[in-house]
Amino acid sequence: ESLRRAREKTLGSISVELLTAQFPQDHAAIPDDYRATPDLQRSVRDVWQGDSLPPLPLIADILRRLYENSEAEYLIYTNLDIAVQPHFYESVSNFIRSGHDAFIINRRRLPGHYRDIAELPLMYADKGKSHPGFDCFVFRRELFPQFQLGNVCIGIPFIEILMGQNLFCHALNFKLFDQEHLTFHIGEDIFKPRNPILLQKNRAEFWKCIQVLWPLLDNRKFPYADKW
Repeated sequence: ESLRRAREKTLGSISVELLTAQFPQDHAAIPDDYRATPDLQRSVRDVWQGDSLPPLPLIADILRRLYENSEAEYLIYTNLDIAVQPHFYESVSNFIRSGHDAFIINRRRLPGHYRDIAELPLMYADKGKSHPGFDCFVFRRELFPQFQLGNVCIGIPFIEILMGQNLFCHALNFKLFDQEHLTFHIGEDIFKPRNPILLQKNRAEFWKCIQVLWPLLDNRKFPYADKW
């Protein structure tokens, strides 16, 4: 709902498309004003042959659908639990006009007592707390074919740093926005318990991708490279 409201605020000034990636059984959950891309055909269960694993999709499959079903000059991927301020897309447009071909926007952490869409105005006003992780990625569409994403799935650690490393390596003018009040998440926790099998798999896939990216890694392009 926050994405939809932010899009409404830009009508007439910025063209914004809202797209979904979903499994066939998810169609009933697709909100109005969103356009569904072709259904996802596999999950970690297919990749790792584990019927007991949660059927989490792969980030490569999601971004491929975004890339192939939109002609947008810039693509945005946010974690599912990230909401945005009404002026989010206007701010993104300003960052683009300032010359950034890729950037990450860090979220604010809000108290966990919010429960209803009717409370969105209160959430907008709540400054919350800063968060160290990455969960909102904006990048020029031409960068995507260069990404190394392997079989990393969403919802498990190592997806965020893998997305970040791809942007650090391939962008010409990357920036991390870690103090802006533009995105937020309900809940102040930072680390949650995760499926240990998928954590191990994602870690292994991450390092496979890093081996390919290694020649492009340059710590001068990393956020906080100027800090001790």
